[in-house]
Amino acid sequence: MGDFASAVGDVVSNDVSYSGAMRFAALLAFAALGETIAERAGTLNVSLEGMVLGGAFAGALGMHLTSSVSAGLVFATVIGLVVAALQANMSHRLTANQFVVGLALNTLVLGVASFLNTSIQPVSRAAHRLAIPVVSDIPLVGGAFFNQPWPLYLVYPLVPLTWWLLYRTRWGLEVRAVGENPQSADVSGIDVNKRRRQSIYIAGLTSGLGGGYLVLGQVGRFEDAIVGGQGFIAIAAVIFGGWTLRGVIGGCVLFGTVNSFRLTLPTVGHELNSELLSAAPFVVTIVTVAFFAHRTHEPSALARPFVRGLT
Repeated sequence: MGDFASAVGDVVSNDVSYSGAMRFAALLAFAALGETIAERAGTLNVSLEGMVLGGAFAGALGMHLTSSVSAGLVFATVIGLVVAALQANMSHRLTANQFVVGLALNTLVLGVASFLNTSIQPVSRAAHRLAIPVVSDIPLVGGAFFNQPWPLYLVYPLVPLTWWLLYRTRWGLEVRAVGENPQSADVSGIDVNKRRRQSIYIAGLTSGLGGGYLVLGQVGRFEDAIVGGQGFIAIAAVIFGGWTLRGVIGGCVLFGTVNSFRLTLPTVGHELNSELLSAAPFVVTIVTVAFFAHRTHEPSALARPFVRGLT
């Protein structure tokens, strides 16, 4: 017990752990913010993993073709939108089972990305760090928040933009309405499935951008296993956060901190079972979701397909 407390103390006092937590939390936040909007509309996008993975490969490919990080991020966003369009139209236009569609898309994107990566072998690199004067010198947390590769900073305006879109626009009100009571929303003249498709498009845009950030702002190159289940953890962060932006960001920070903890331990001289450390983020995800899932109010129509005239 004393060794564990010592290990925790070393990690907490190391600024590398804070920087790592912020990088992991940012990746989750890109995906989770869009997923929050989608789930408030009543959709559950299991294909979030595929959106992030597609964005990651597209980011590397865009960088390979243009030698521009910005262009790579645009490529990533577009491919995230393409995966989202498949999910949205198959689930909410053709009324296919959204879970089956999501799992199929994850498998499809993984296969296509793996094949193209082997064929093209895109060469990419991580973006340069951008240090914000003065605030980046704050002990421990300054570097984590204000001395990072510049694509990470895109998540900062995305948080208030998501809040404004969801809670301060008529569109956001309609999205929340179709997630709570789609029949009543339909009677009011709202095109329920259209709003659901639009919310998935937004999830695709933000998740694709998150995949691009992962390659171009964090790792520097694409690998088949680069996402490693982070899309599913982002979904868990939305559930953990009770479908509120404040809670979702808190969930992203929690899961990002756990990821950083397992990677920082070896760098500060503590050796633990490597398999246990690799499983730690998923164990924490399962435990927290199991604990909080029945303590929060999910959108009433979450994951329920809408067919006009049926209740």
